[in-house]
Amino acid sequence: MTQKQDFIPVLLGGDLNLYGMARSFYDITNKPVRTIASASIAPTKHTKILAIEVVPSFDTDPTFIETMREVAKEYKDSDVPVILMGMGDWYTELISKHLEELSETFVCPYINKELEKQLVNKQDFYDICEKYDLPYPKTKIITRRMVENSEATQPFDFPIALKPANSVSWNDFTDPIKEKVYIIDNMTEYNRVIHGIYGAGYKDNLILQEFVEGNESPMRVLNCYVDKNHQVKMMCLGHPLLEDPTPLGIGNYLAIMPDYNEAIYKQVKDFLEDIKYTGFANFDLKYDIKDNTFKFFEINLRQGRSSFFVTLNGLNLAEWVVRDYIYDDLKDSDTVYANIPDDKGKLWLNVPIDIFDKYVPETQYKDIAREMIADKRYGYTFYYDGDRSLGRYLLLQRMFRYYRKAFKKYGK
Repeated sequence: MTQKQDFIPVLLGGDLNLYGMARSFYDITNKPVRTIASASIAPTKHTKILAIEVVPSFDTDPTFIETMREVAKEYKDSDVPVILMGMGDWYTELISKHLEELSETFVCPYINKELEKQLVNKQDFYDICEKYDLPYPKTKIITRRMVENSEATQPFDFPIALKPANSVSWNDFTDPIKEKVYIIDNMTEYNRVIHGIYGAGYKDNLILQEFVEGNESPMRVLNCYVDKNHQVKMMCLGHPLLEDPTPLGIGNYLAIMPDYNEAIYKQVKDFLEDIKYTGFANFDLKYDIKDNTFKFFEINLRQGRSSFFVTLNGLNLAEWVVRDYIYDDLKDSDTVYANIPDDKGKLWLNVPIDIFDKYVPETQYKDIAREMIADKRYGYTFYYDGDRSLGRYLLLQRMFRYYRKAFKKYGK
């Protein structure tokens, strides 16, 4: 970045994703990052890099917009730009919903509500995939009415995957039957799950999909930044090696190494620029051996929970927003396609090394990751040299104990 210019980041949320983005901003400003959240949870406790404010029910309207109107008053006469970013799906949805009003005070690197509606719902996203020839698993939509009328037939071979069409409405569903993704092996289990979900009061649609075989080795995760002129400026592909095994954590990555795939980069760049996207986008993909293609599962309208692996590998996430909106120096720059050599890359972890060693399948990729660990080329979002304290160290050890128990119970 060129001549230094002041700005103020305001981040919404309290999870690991938020802490990673706060670290990225803190590395630029060396000042505590203002954070507003509905609750204080482990990743954002005992930290000196956050100035956190807890507002109960802040992740829903009307509390959200009423609070943000008061925050906007504080910055009404600010002589420096104020960047507003949300870390969870519900915050990005709320920012998009109120984008016009919030943009009067804040820099908001987000798409408008109309485009957000087309992308946040997996059902609509797969319709867009059809239009842009983005491969995705064979899919069927399941509705509450279909289940009540015994019309929710299952056309695929088992195993199958079942997940919510809308992650925001699923977040509000709190019944014990809830899982992030259901992997179902037979018809008895299928009927038990769909009747249990709707019997517990869930009203939105579900996505039923043909299961794409394989463990974490075929998975990829792509993070992109698209500037205010709808041009893709950064693409960084990751290769997940381990996922959370718990029912509510399936799909959350726990170990990622850098990767490169020119075909994926081009395909997604063309797509994002054509739909006039803005801000961060995060894609989950999986290689399907049946037809030798990477299948797209979803798009997150923000950086992903594990996206700190991008900053860890030298592409500071916050810097892209700052360069775009504060310094305005992205418009003439070329797209950065991360292509990090194995001997330079860093492994992102969210589990202790003993869990990594025990549960990651033996592949050539694990061998490369082991070399990264041996060379001390690895890191955690949660544990930061610039934010060390006894409290955070104890929280890290508690997190490690949690994953050791979780893998003992659910790991394979």
